[in-house]
Amino acid sequence: MSAASDESTTGAGSTTGKMAGGDPRLDKLVRRLPPRIGNTVTYLLKPSSRWVRIPSGALLIVGGVLSFLPVLGVWMLPLGLALLAEDVPALRSLRAKALGWVERKKPHWLDPSASKNDQT
Repeated sequence: MSAASDESTTGAGSTTGKMAGGDPRLDKLVRRLPPRIGNTVTYLLKPSSRWVRIPSGALLIVGGVLSFLPVLGVWMLPLGLALLAEDVPALRSLRAKALGWVERKKPHWLDPSASKNDQT
């Protein structure tokens, strides 16, 4: 299947290259998310959504730090840092290193043909 037809089936054709700082690895991870969450992440990663992305990232980081409270969790910390990486160059290099680790150690996470509900 060609890249153009794959993009048309996922609905990501218009955001490729403009989303996620142009990092195709992050785009692949976002495409594996369930549609509702994927659309939210796609919206947050658009350059025009900076006014929503920065407060959301900050709140997720605070929630990750307060992970000892019910409902909040450590999962919020890396998600908040990933959102802020769009606007903070120092975090962008850390995100690139983390995505490089995912590419080396967990390549099946980036495989578009893998099941979206694969938890391994």
